[in-house]
Amino acid sequence: MWKGLPPGLRARVVSICDLQRNPPRLTAYERVADAKALADPPGRRYAPVMAGQLDLFRALADPTRLRIVHLLREMELAVGEIALVVGQSQPRVSRHVRILVEAGLAERRKEGSWVFLSLGANAGAAALAACLDRLAPTDAERLWIEADQARLAAVRAERARAAEDYFAVHAEEWDALRSLYVPEAQVERAMAALLGPDSLGQLLDIGTGTGRMATLFAPRSQSVLAIDRSAEMLRLARGKLPHDIADKVRFLAGDFNALPLTGGSADTAILHQVLHYAQAPERAIAETARVLRDGGRVLIIDFAPHDREELRTRDAHMRLGFSDQQMTAWFAGAGIAMDRIETLAGGELTVKLWLGIRRGSPIGRTAGQARPGAAPDADLRAIG
Repeated sequence: MWKGLPPGLRARVVSICDLQRNPPRLTAYERVADAKALADPPGRRYAPVMAGQLDLFRALADPTRLRIVHLLREMELAVGEIALVVGQSQPRVSRHVRILVEAGLAERRKEGSWVFLSLGANAGAAALAACLDRLAPTDAERLWIEADQARLAAVRAERARAAEDYFAVHAEEWDALRSLYVPEAQVERAMAALLGPDSLGQLLDIGTGTGRMATLFAPRSQSVLAIDRSAEMLRLARGKLPHDIADKVRFLAGDFNALPLTGGSADTAILHQVLHYAQAPERAIAETARVLRDGGRVLIIDFAPHDREELRTRDAHMRLGFSDQQMTAWFAGAGIAMDRIETLAGGELTVKLWLGIRRGSPIGRTAGQARPGAAPDADLRAIG
């Protein structure tokens, strides 16, 4: 049947057919690897060390999964949100997600009743990201990517709208709501102890809310810039500010993902019960690091991981707490060294305090460089 083939090619085909009919005997190592492969194709047993690469490329051999990878490069997303963006049923998206997770291209994190996906943190995912950066998409692929980005923007807008609606309704109740979780006096004493007795210099109060942190630490600061994206909260904070520190504190509308400041203009930054509202907490931390001078400090106060799902549905919390491991990794990625961690147990939720010191430029960004898309920069010293 091979008579029509050239002699050299005919010999190679016959050799391959003989190999398929009479495969070589496996070594003990190969038999173990073959058993672990389970339902994988038989040919895989001849090269067990290639399994990881094969899994990676199999996972990418579907346009929907490649679209999901592009989305996860933008931000961490819930499975339901991915389903909305790609326009497929949640069970179908869950199947694609499982394949990406098994290949190490995505990481799955359960938070209450929601499941969040992020891009994998291994070498394979990093290599894929570098490859996507270097390979320009085709015109057809670019259309899909741009359409997905538009739908992703709608998801972000809906998240932001829910949070803003909450703040508009509950602005006057915010101090009372905080007291339900943990005694604020105890938290404030712990904050003061971590920050120490020295001057806080140029203080940045990110997500100021009612302005409590600005009021508390203004006497120990040269100046305070209190930022919040909610006009209602800023109006409330201005009304609550004591007259004797009014000359030290300035209020400014802004987003913690795009702080309207030049790099290295703040000495101390505080995010008090703010980060659980962030869609991408690691970005908020990186943006905070950008505006800190070298040696500047950031203090984050938030909850330890918990399962109080009503905080998400009722109070618009995007995250149900954070672990020390998460925070340490995000600090390191932003060029911040974890200095101290404090735990305040008691009440319905556990409060955590993470103090970090800016030690260098955030990974992938030089000091003073603004985040792409950020608002026009200002100097904190000039504002203060």
